[in-house]
Amino acid sequence: MPAPSPDGLLDAVRALPDASPLLAALPEEPLYLVGGAVRDLLLGRAPRELDLLTEGDPATVASRLGGDVKAYDRFGTCTVALDGRSYDIARARTERYPRPGALPDVTPATVSEDLPRRDFSVNAIALGLHDGALVSVPGAVDDVHAGLLRVLHDRSFIDDPTRLLRLARYAARLGFEVEPGTRALARSAVAAGALATVSGPRVGNELRLLAREEDPVGGLVMLAGLEVSPSVADRDVVDRALRLLPRDGRRDLLVLGMGFREGGAQGLAGLGFVASDRDVIASVAGDAEALAARLRAAGRPSEIARAVGGRGVEVVAAAGALGAEAPAREWLERLRHVRLEITGEDLLRAGIAPGPAIGAGLRAALEEKLDGYAPDRATELGVALHQARA
Repeated sequence: MPAPSPDGLLDAVRALPDASPLLAALPEEPLYLVGGAVRDLLLGRAPRELDLLTEGDPATVASRLGGDVKAYDRFGTCTVALDGRSYDIARARTERYPRPGALPDVTPATVSEDLPRRDFSVNAIALGLHDGALVSVPGAVDDVHAGLLRVLHDRSFIDDPTRLLRLARYAARLGFEVEPGTRALARSAVAAGALATVSGPRVGNELRLLAREEDPVGGLVMLAGLEVSPSVADRDVVDRALRLLPRDGRRDLLVLGMGFREGGAQGLAGLGFVASDRDVIASVAGDAEALAARLRAAGRPSEIARAVGGRGVEVVAAAGALGAEAPAREWLERLRHVRLEITGEDLLRAGIAPGPAIGAGLRAALEEKLDGYAPDRATELGVALHQARA
């Protein structure tokens, strides 16, 4: 979509499908579109989400909009789910940080007072949906058009160190440069240990958001440049892994595993990852190099499958990107989907006693099938029984 002039922003909002319920249900409500949505509209991009700001009670606005409402009283916000769409509605507020890294204490305020407490100037812009008025901190619109990320005050990264990770995320997503003064403040905050003042799960949440971006490696490279994280894997290697990863794989876990490969997945300890996700990240970080070597040495399809073992698609994609692309692709696209027609019940009915022999027989049959020597059920059963009785 073409970038509208500031005067044409409201018309651009009216053209958004997600805005129709808002404008229909709240035609006279003094409500503001705020943050990234306005920034994206100024850039001629479709907003990812519509975040709303009011000087009144968000719960009252939400009730007028309808839908399912969840209220978060601590910050005066609501989330409304309506017809498959989701809207965040917040009360305009000022913030005071009782100590570095703490969650802020909030006080109701005007829209003009709310904007300076935000993370970067390009997100400190609001558009009145009732009158089309554009409200922003000084220089915000200029920074959008110049492609600059600039913090709003010198203590920004000290008050909320998670902004260090958002800086990398926005730079990667938007393709913006970091304003030199902001970069200097970020480096100073890192050197002062600012991130240590934030709980691990808050940092982990920001890492997960970064890893889900279109260009997550760019964000990780910036974090490494700021010395927030260890050095990261080569961008081309990660991009190859992402191209190999099938639809049922987790892009974010692959990126984090490869992104922290040199520093080790132990860098993610205490960041609020669930155990299953942590295991995938650790496997990518710790096993991909060795698996790549085993896959390169594998010849037959059964040897490829044996090398992979019980590892997930993420670590196989990573191994493929590290020099074993052909066998990794063979397993990801074909071998992992091969299934036997027989089961352990067939071996039990044939007189094999319960125990390890059942598993050994099934494994032998699967290997023969992978290699093309067991094309039908009868052959599978014969191979399995031969092995089970050996």
